[in-house]
Amino acid sequence: MKKRVTVALDDDLLQKLHEKQAKLIKKSSESVSFSRVVNETLRKHFK
Repeated sequence: MKKRVTVALDDDLLQKLHEKQAKLIKKSSESVSFSRVVNETLRKHFK
């Protein structure tokens, strides 16, 4: 189940997540949403 939430990210974290998204977009032929990047990053951290 997906839920929409609002979070405030520090500028440095936002930049790192956008950089990660850009790398994934270059590697993939499909779209990579910012939400997907955030979710995957959090899953890796809490695994």
